[in-house]
Amino acid sequence: MAYVMHVDFKMAGPFGDEMAKAFADLAKSINEEEGFLWKIWTENPETNEAGGIYLFETKETAEKYIEMHSKRLASFGINEVNAKIFAINSPLTAINKGPVT
Repeated sequence: MAYVMHVDFKMAGPFGDEMAKAFADLAKSINEEEGFLWKIWTENPETNEAGGIYLFETKETAEKYIEMHSKRLASFGINEVNAKIFAINSPLTAINKGPVT
C-alpha cells in the first residue's frame, strides 16, 4: 500500500523560478530515496511557506525520509517542520483520477 506525506514549513524564499534553480540538485537527490515514488513541490510566497506532497511505497520509508529531511532542513535553519503521513484509499482515489497505483 502506498502512503502520501504532506510536509510544510516556514521559509523566507527563494520561490518560483529562483527556487527551481536553487533546489534542482536537491530535487534530483530526492529521486534516489528509498521507497520514493513522486513529489509535488508546494510554495506560498505570501505566507513564506514551502513544502511538498510526497508518495512513498510504505509508511516506513515515508517515516525514514521525514526523519532525514527534518535534519537536513534544520541544517538550513528550519527547525519547525509539519509532517503528516496518510494511507491511501486506492479505490476511491482511482475514481477521482489520483496519480497512484
